[in-house]
Amino acid sequence: MESTPLEKPVQDLLCQALETELGGVAVYRMAILCAEDEELKQEWQKYLEQTERHVEIVRDMLKELGLDPETTTPGRSIVRDKGQALVSAMRKALKDAPDAAQVVAAECIVDAETKDHQNWELIGELSKGLDGPLARVLGDAYARVEDEEDEHLYHTRGWCRELWLESLDLPAEMPPPEEEEDVKTAVDAARVEQKRKEPKRVTRAGKKRATGASRRG
Repeated sequence: MESTPLEKPVQDLLCQALETELGGVAVYRMAILCAEDEELKQEWQKYLEQTERHVEIVRDMLKELGLDPETTTPGRSIVRDKGQALVSAMRKALKDAPDAAQVVAAECIVDAETKDHQNWELIGELSKGLDGPLARVLGDAYARVEDEEDEHLYHTRGWCRELWLESLDLPAEMPPPEEEEDVKTAVDAARVEQKRKEPKRVTRAGKKRATGASRRG
């Protein structure tokens, strides 16, 4: 299609979207090194492959819109720095706190995917508010990644919660219910999280800890 003039905020969003995906590739590669649970490691390997494909989808989208994928904006530079900081945090965890590295990795992915998910939500909204070739290009890209982005965020958020519960000797569900129920929407994610707030049976380790605390009191 012919080059489409893009307003600066739109250019910045699309450049940030590409940088977020590029950063996501680096985040997943490091997270896989931190993963101990084999099922979680396989999950992140799948997400890495999908994110690598998302990089190419965004590159193609930018090219089709007449925008150089190497274009740098202030927003893109900030996104790059944030992604590098997440990788650095996981590397530090592997070195200084290896027992916590898997949880740190899950938190870093949730941080990265929260930004990624928002990017695509905004791209989806843009495609609805525009018309013509620009709307088509944005809408086509959004449709190709939407379900996968939802899964990346909601499932990893579930893993993060359950890994933390496990580390605290509290009842944990592995894999998390988001995984078991294949959560793909904010509504379903909220429903699962609400259900997890219901009183649960305390583990034996948890009872020992609670009893010890009571006696010390």
